Amino acid sequence: MNQLFANALFEDEVVLITGGGTGIGACVAEEVGKLGAKVAICGRRPEPLAERAAQLNADFGIEVHHATCDIRDADAVDAFVAGVVERFGQIDALVNNAGGQFPSPALSISPRGFEAVVKNNLLGTFHMTQSVAKQAMVPAQRGRILNVTAQVVRGFPGMSHTGAARAGVENLTKSLAIEWSQHGLRVNAIAPGVIETSGTRQYPPELLEKAAKANPLRRLGAPEEIAHLITYLISRYADFITGQTFVMDGGACLWGDQWPIPEKVPKHAPYLLGSEKDEER
Repeated sequence: MNQLFANALFEDEVVLITGGGTGIGACVAEEVGKLGAKVAICGRRPEPLAERAAQLNADFGIEVHHATCDIRDADAVDAFVAGVVERFGQIDALVNNAGGQFPSPALSISPRGFEAVVKNNLLGTFHMTQSVAKQAMVPAQRGRILNVTAQVVRGFPGMSHTGAARAGVENLTKSLAIEWSQHGLRVNAIAPGVIETSGTRQYPPELLEKAAKANPLRRLGAPEEIAHLITYLISRYADFITGQTFVMDGGACLWGDQWPIPEKVPKHAPYLLGSEKDEER
């Protein structure tokens, strides 16, 4: 990854990244680590975390704390955050990157499936954010929080469960930016479009192909591109920005079809102007 920012930008700072073993989270861990940060990463699978931590240390000399953590479990989150504070003494920036979903029309999503996605993407984000604020940032009266959501400007047909959860995270971002400004905390979000990562590669290839064609730039995003903006937003360069959600989707929210609609759509408008029923009234 090419270096974009000044050397030692994050010197003497600690950055916690959820979902830091792969994809966007792994790219952020590398970028801020090269800029001087000590890094804490967590996820549900121990193997990617251990591999990434070893690689970051061996290749770049980055000090990494890693442990498994299910962000849906508030007690597990508290224990992980306590471990980071015990090792490093502080947490200066939090990147809520962990999340997940599966493609499905709304009529086919089970109650458990909908609940699982909301727990992961919305409740998990809140658990981690509140725990870091309580244990580290509010006592220090400083901190930067960045929530990774998804581009849901026009809804999220085909994944309504994650659309609902991500919209909740966007509103949470605004609310906490105001509530916690008195403690010196900044809270922002980034809403990526479809990014080519190990997670999205599990989707059907035709779905990713369609996403690329529906993008004005005719491609998917790269995790490194998202990591650059995240790095800026959790740096001191962005200390006058809070409560904002930055869409980074190659212009997809402005153009393209998200969801196929058949030519013939049932009409349920009994009082259309000029209809017989309307004239009778």
